[in-house]
Amino acid sequence: MAQISSEDEAQLQSMLRQLLLSVKEKITGAPSLECAEEILLHLEETDENFHNYEFVKYLRQHIYDTLGTMIEEEMEKCTSDQNPGEGTGYDTLVQHVTKVTQESKEYKEMMLSLKNVMTAVVESLINKFEEHQTRTKEVQKKTIKEKCFNYCTDNYSDSDSSFNQSYKFSQGKLQLILEQLDPGQPKEVRLEAMLALCSAPPSDVLNCENWTTLCEKLTVSLADPDPAFNDRILKFYAQTFTLSPLHITKEIYTSLARHLELYFLSGENHIPTLLTGVDVTHPNVIRLLKKVRLLNEYQKEVPSFWIRHPEKYMEEIVESTLSLLSIKHDQSLLVSQKILDPIYFLALLDVKAVWFKKWMHAYYSRTVVLQLLEKKYKSLITTSVQQCVQYFESCENMKSDENLLRTKHCGNKQKTFYSGQELQYIYFVHSLCLLGRLLIYAQGRKLFPVKMKNINDSVSLTDLLVLFTRLIYYSPSCPKMTLPEHAEDYSPASLVTEVLRILCDQKESAIECLYKSQVIDAFLEPIHNLMKETEAAANCSETALIHVADILARIASVEEGLFLLLYGENMNSSKDENPTGAHLIAQFSKKLLDEDISVFSGSEMLPMVKGAFISVCRQMYSTCEGLQVLIPYNLHYSIAKAWKKTSLLSERIPTPVEGSDSISSISQESQNIMAWEENLLDDLLNFAATPRGLLLLQKTGAINDCVTFMFNLYAKKQVSRHEKFGYGVMVTQMASTAAGAVALRNSGFINALVTELWSMLECGRDDVRVTYPRSTPVDPIDQSCQKSFLALVNLLSYPAVYELIGNQDIPNKSEYSLREVPTCIIDIIDRLIILNSEAKIRSLFNYEQSHIFGLRLLNVLCCDLDTLLLLESQYQVSAMLLNAQEENILEISGGHRDFIIDGLSVERNHVLVRILLIGGPLERILPPRALQKGNDPYPWPMFSSYPLPDCYLSEVTKRIDPKQESDIGKLLLHCKISEKQAEWIENCRIQFCQTMRTKPNIINGVVFLFITVLAELFEKFVLHITENPSDCYFPTVDYKATDADVKNESLSSVQQIGIKMTVRYGKFLNLLKDGAENDLTLVLKHSERFLKQQQTSIKSPLRCLQGRYPGHDWFVSSLFLIMLGDQEKTLKVLQKFSRLLTSAFLWLPRLHISKYLPSDISESGIHPIYFCGAHYIEMLLKTEVPLVFSAFHMSGFTPSQICQQWITQCFWNYLDWIEICHYIAICVFLGPDYQIYICISILKHLQHDILKHTQSQDLQLFLKEEALHGFRVSDYFEYMENLEQNYRPLLLQDMKRIRLQST
Repeated sequence: MAQISSEDEAQLQSMLRQLLLSVKEKITGAPSLECAEEILLHLEETDENFHNYEFVKYLRQHIYDTLGTMIEEEMEKCTSDQNPGEGTGYDTLVQHVTKVTQESKEYKEMMLSLKNVMTAVVESLINKFEEHQTRTKEVQKKTIKEKCFNYCTDNYSDSDSSFNQSYKFSQGKLQLILEQLDPGQPKEVRLEAMLALCSAPPSDVLNCENWTTLCEKLTVSLADPDPAFNDRILKFYAQTFTLSPLHITKEIYTSLARHLELYFLSGENHIPTLLTGVDVTHPNVIRLLKKVRLLNEYQKEVPSFWIRHPEKYMEEIVESTLSLLSIKHDQSLLVSQKILDPIYFLALLDVKAVWFKKWMHAYYSRTVVLQLLEKKYKSLITTSVQQCVQYFESCENMKSDENLLRTKHCGNKQKTFYSGQELQYIYFVHSLCLLGRLLIYAQGRKLFPVKMKNINDSVSLTDLLVLFTRLIYYSPSCPKMTLPEHAEDYSPASLVTEVLRILCDQKESAIECLYKSQVIDAFLEPIHNLMKETEAAANCSETALIHVADILARIASVEEGLFLLLYGENMNSSKDENPTGAHLIAQFSKKLLDEDISVFSGSEMLPMVKGAFISVCRQMYSTCEGLQVLIPYNLHYSIAKAWKKTSLLSERIPTPVEGSDSISSISQESQNIMAWEENLLDDLLNFAATPRGLLLLQKTGAINDCVTFMFNLYAKKQVSRHEKFGYGVMVTQMASTAAGAVALRNSGFINALVTELWSMLECGRDDVRVTYPRSTPVDPIDQSCQKSFLALVNLLSYPAVYELIGNQDIPNKSEYSLREVPTCIIDIIDRLIILNSEAKIRSLFNYEQSHIFGLRLLNVLCCDLDTLLLLESQYQVSAMLLNAQEENILEISGGHRDFIIDGLSVERNHVLVRILLIGGPLERILPPRALQKGNDPYPWPMFSSYPLPDCYLSEVTKRIDPKQESDIGKLLLHCKISEKQAEWIENCRIQFCQTMRTKPNIINGVVFLFITVLAELFEKFVLHITENPSDCYFPTVDYKATDADVKNESLSSVQQIGIKMTVRYGKFLNLLKDGAENDLTLVLKHSERFLKQQQTSIKSPLRCLQGRYPGHDWFVSSLFLIMLGDQEKTLKVLQKFSRLLTSAFLWLPRLHISKYLPSDISESGIHPIYFCGAHYIEMLLKTEVPLVFSAFHMSGFTPSQICQQWITQCFWNYLDWIEICHYIAICVFLGPDYQIYICISILKHLQHDILKHTQSQDLQLFLKEEALHGFRVSDYFEYMENLEQNYRPLLLQDMKRIRLQST
């Protein structure tokens, strides 16, 4: 093809000419050659007729003729090489064939040939074009005038000029135009010169030598009164702005700004005044607005590209603008006689100051703007503030004429005349938006305070925000139905609210601007008036209150703002003297819910006002510290009452009858009521965000409805707008209580969770078309199942497990259908964990993967010792696992047997060791669940029967250090010194604290010796302190039962297995001797009978309240070990200890359905360690270790659930025995609040690991499965003392209220 005939060449030229003519407009409209090349390169993407061009068809046919055969052969080769079972993707095949083709010899030869041919064709086209230009030059000269008029139409496109006239506009012609533009020339000559200039190619004009002179001429010509001539100049300016580089457009812009500046400063021009207003149909005003609009359009466009040019260009543009806008006429005139400044006209065209918003967006330009404002043009800020102040004053003075103001501010008709009052309002809006954008940035806020001429004091940042806040209340707002849906709301309240919302979204600006007591007081001022029913209350609209509530809710959603609302700047949380914002908002919200505010009686917008202020309260009571402040107002009862009332109304709405006129009104009413009902349910649901809030929610009786509402949103894949991380935290909080778990089950949440898990694990999703088999999972739990696994872990705390599976047998069917999908937790245990039959194994599509999932879940469940005992007592899980290991033994030669090492046997071995061994991080060794590299991939011995191999047991006995024994003896001797009772107790505490601080090694000494000291010290301390009635919290109980009386009583199967576990652990620690099992059994029987005397009868559907305590008594077991298995001493200390407040928090069965608790708390089944202890753990954690608190929140897990598990089992399996003793001793000697401090210390100790596992999305697993490695109570003792100094008054006061509070 390198040599082509003349006919082929002519045909190619014709094809190429057709292509170029078709894309002519796109190419000539490009600002540069590079852009034109980009347009051609991407023509296929942008031109729908691309494949219809003859040139494209020719190229496609030529490529097919040259390379078609080779491409087909390569595709057949790839297809034949592929295995039948493999599914190579289409994209991969195309990429491979394309690569091979481009690297081939044929392709390179074709490209070279095409290049040579097309080069010849293009050169021929260029030669013909030059000949054509020469022939038509004379003709074009004759018709230039006609062409000029054609080019100067309203169409600004210059697509023809650059291509067809590139040689006709000479420097001489431009010089002639310059002479013709002289003001002394006749009007017709100057107009003709302007027309010629507009018709000239912009590139020729801009590159001429006389450009500077031309620019000056044009600036002078802008003052010409002739409208046609002015229009031609502005069209040239617009054309230049569009097609020219920044260094040229900068000159045009500054010249236009200078002209306007001179225009306003000249006293000869007839500029409108505030008295006369602005008639936009007046010719002079039209010309002025056209110039200002051109200026404003460029202002809004230039920030998108000025960063690519030298900074001096931007500085000139900015300075010329600020110089123009800073012009102020004689201020001594009356306001009505004031001549309008340039900023009035700019505000007319750009009401919301979009130009300033764009200039402030990027740091590059913002720095220059702020520097110039600070150094030279601060008056612009001052006048903007002045305008806001004047508008506020006018609102106060003209409140009686509010209807007139509303009409003018809110009208949406096309206007031709603006009165002085309307111009002032438009200028106010522009000033408000400008100031609002300025306050976002730190350098902008530094421009305050500003000095006002008519005000003695300067206006500070806080003063300005107070002014903004008052504008919401005192300025008129549009009626609800005034504006169409698509129209913008220019009411002052809406505009101010928009500004304040932006400030709220920026933390630094919010702290400096909004989080001030004066600003909060300004927000709350009308609420004060409404509460006191003053005369000013009648002037506060519902719309204004909704706007204020929106801002208050945003303030309350941030830590610093919430703190200010709760405690004020003076740390005052009292509701009696100078109540803080939180108290006032709660009181007002309660009055709104009770409809106790006469001003709003019968208002259609009352539900919206209620909802807005309840949202503010919700932001507060969904946090522990906020709920603590709002508890006295019983908002949960008020919201529940309003919800029940609304629910009844929704039931009474009549069914619409077809053909009735009332259908639409009834439908709208029904929708409003249903929306209000859902809002109230959502508000109630948010109480479940904290442990104590969940207790309050349960008391309302609406917990089931709230959970159902939450599940309906969950099923629709929706979430409340207030929940940043979904409902994970609320679900976890609910799952930590029995009632919450039952509500989750009744709502269908657990059913949906289990079904979704099964579809991921076994069946796959029905709505996904399966085109190829799923890949084999690499991880023990596949990524697709990880979310469901974590959701189950969050759900299955012991209170939930007991309600969901307690006293229930697993199905153990003889046959399972392959499509039989589990729907509850019992089914999951039956189908995934206890696979004790061939029928269960055969029912699984992915047996190994699914069973490993079940074993991993079992491993997490067994970390909670009560759950372990329940599973062991009901399903004998250890026997099942041992039997499975036995079946996994392979008979080898010589009669030897060996375990088959696979994923399942390794998982079972780990679970068995965890189940059968009790001990802290240094007391037991858990085998890994992964194989190792090397010749021996799993060196840990497996077993299928008792006893466990010794390698899993840690050596805990230590050699006695004589010095250490001497120090311990001194501590014990000191505690034996006879002193007065009160002095002895205090001295004992002092010595204990001093020992913990200075000699922790004494406390960490030999186990047996330490326990001996602790037992005697513990006994003596409890006996002494209970002799003083003021130190006792519970009354004395007369208990006279003997061993014979309780001998025939039975313990629960959970308790019986727990006894064996305790004795086994005690013997491992060398603390117990033979016969200890019978002694501990008697102790637990006495304990149960002793507590039964202090219990009350409760009728409740909850399984955990049907009689005895549902778990094992881990505190009594711990005390039994501390007393070295001494039955009598244990019972004696236990009875005395039961009188102390500490017993309520260390000894959980102590308050099980106790008569000492209010009946509503007993009936809730929620223990004080949850609604009081865990509540304060979360509250203190947010303050002391905020990163850890945030990590929990993002993970959808809660500190309350894991701390409840730790405390319930006295940290067994999480701490070594010595540290458990430290925990119990500190709580007994120093007070129950130390239980909270220890949990905070542990979470602080784990901060690094918690953050790491939050990132890897397995925080729940880490906290439940891992022991507390490296944590020693003594290491954090000083930190706990600091916590005591800061929080003890609050914590102890609330702990002491558990007997009385019925919150």
